[in-house]
Amino acid sequence: MSQILVAVPAALAACVHVYIFVLESLRITDPATMKVFGIASREEAEIMRPWAYNQGWYNLLLALQVGVGVVCLWAAPSVGSTLVVAGCAFMVAAALVLVTSDRAKLRAATVQGALPLLALLAWALTR
Repeated sequence: MSQILVAVPAALAACVHVYIFVLESLRITDPATMKVFGIASREEAEIMRPWAYNQGWYNLLLALQVGVGVVCLWAAPSVGSTLVVAGCAFMVAAALVLVTSDRAKLRAATVQGALPLLALLAWALTR
């Protein structure tokens, strides 16, 4: 039961980060994505494309770490817990960096950090 309490928010956090990867690395010049990130023009999006591509991959790699950890929670619980806790901690840290860099990014930071924080709290409470 405790593994499920950790796995569900961790897996959802991984899904959010995969979605962020898609937006940043694959769709940054799409008008809907530009609106999400407050990008004013296609030209501006093209200038940001290399940065966004790189940033998106960071999000995907965090998602993969947490996803592998979730799978390992049942096969190798100590390995799974280590991967999930480390990945979720980095996700929360990234959300804190985002909001401290620009208070206007509070909503985005909350979307990015709430689920991994819930997973960490569930992990801590089930120890």
